[in-house]
Amino acid sequence: MPSPLPYQAPAADARDSIAVKGLAKVYGAGADRVEALGGIDLTIPRGAFVTLFGPSGCGKSTLLRILAGLEEKSAGAVTLFGQTPETAARAKNIAWVPQSSALLPWLTIRDNVLLSRRLNRRADRDPACVSRPEDADQVLRELGLADFAHHRPAALSGGMRQRAAIARGFVQGAPLMLMDEPFSALDELTRDALRLRLLEVWERHRKTVVFVTHSAAEAVLLSDRVVVMTPRPGRIEAVIDIDLPRPRGRDAADSPAFDARVRAVKDTLRRGWEGEE
Repeated sequence: MPSPLPYQAPAADARDSIAVKGLAKVYGAGADRVEALGGIDLTIPRGAFVTLFGPSGCGKSTLLRILAGLEEKSAGAVTLFGQTPETAARAKNIAWVPQSSALLPWLTIRDNVLLSRRLNRRADRDPACVSRPEDADQVLRELGLADFAHHRPAALSGGMRQRAAIARGFVQGAPLMLMDEPFSALDELTRDALRLRLLEVWERHRKTVVFVTHSAAEAVLLSDRVVVMTPRPGRIEAVIDIDLPRPRGRDAADSPAFDARVRAVKDTLRRGWEGEE
């Protein structure tokens, strides 16, 4: 497989893509100054599953939080289908899936999944709102949680609680889902099962997903594109197209083509690190 070229964001219709241009993020000043991101250019088309991959400290989560409107950028421009992150967040056009499930313990799983639709009802009347809520019971069935809809989180395993957090994101109906290492706290067998569940549900709903992971295999299995990031400051080393056929099931990770793309992702990261030394 040929080595990927350094990434250059293509021109795209602003209403049909996520566009990041010249993005930088700096924390502190003087001796405490930390340049977390520098010169980030990235275009993500609507409906794509894109993963930010790299080591701790490369700015993956910082970039994700800027997309979510949870962090302010220091320089550059970011638009989400023609909207600023702040406008998109206010209008509930972004669904956020964190590392922990963040379920409210006194609510049932179904009520937790519906929570985003019950909060900030004024956003539904915002002309900038383009979210279209999904049927909660259908999404719970798709994620294998229908029999536990009326249980509280304490009655569920960690993997099931994380499925509920993913269900909440889909039910919100936002066109963009931002997922910050949602499987990182789970054991490997549970992670494997949830990756496949996520792929099945994403195939049906085709949200635009930006996903963060430290796992090259996870990135390749899930993604249309893998954005390889390196630190000092956080930057994009390359974007690798994952041209494996969809839908992808349990057999996808057993092919030589899959192994070749995992190696390409790892080799790109390694070259990026060596270039900094």
